[in-house]
Amino acid sequence: MFKHEKQLFHAVQIEGPNPQYAALLQEQLGGANGELKAAMQYMSQSFRIKDQEIKDLFLDIAAEELGHMEMVATTINLLNGHDVNYNKVDVGEVETHVLLGLNPGLINASGYSWTGDYVTVTGDLCADLLSNIASEQRAKVVYEYLYRQINDKKVKETIDFLLNREEAHNAMFREAFNKVQDTGSNRDFGTTKAAKMYFNMSEPSPQSDLHHVDGKPPAFN
Repeated sequence: MFKHEKQLFHAVQIEGPNPQYAALLQEQLGGANGELKAAMQYMSQSFRIKDQEIKDLFLDIAAEELGHMEMVATTINLLNGHDVNYNKVDVGEVETHVLLGLNPGLINASGYSWTGDYVTVTGDLCADLLSNIASEQRAKVVYEYLYRQINDKKVKETIDFLLNREEAHNAMFREAFNKVQDTGSNRDFGTTKAAKMYFNMSEPSPQSDLHHVDGKPPAFN
């Protein structure tokens, strides 16, 4: 069960309209590394998880991502202002101005529709956790790019908050992975000695610990 609380997860404000930047921010609403993708991925993955603590973690983060999606959409709405004028958007998506009446859409910065193909679910907890760690890292990178391209201090405050929550989620998924790292696809079964062989294919090159550590690959941290 879910319920909507009328206050935003974190207050959102802007210093002034900026339709061009609103088009960029669409990436985190309907893009491949955006908030809707994260919410749907973690929720979908949770359905088969037997460990109740980890299942709750996935659902809790999914619910928070929906709150982040609301924050991003609210920011986009404020940045778009009140006048439909595609001339204020030099590049990127213009669908907001010609199809949606400035309503934030489930599209990315280029105007492509959100798709379930963005969502990765394997049914293997280790694989899904590693996928989620990577997803949070990519989302953090996108927010870092967005942060560098806006001078609006209030928008930067919102992005800074979201960026840091991605880091928090990353840490939580890493902790969960460490708990189950010897299970599922990560177990050492059905393998031969070929699984312990590592080759330095860049010659000449200095010896590196990345190629072998007591016959084992580098540990995940």
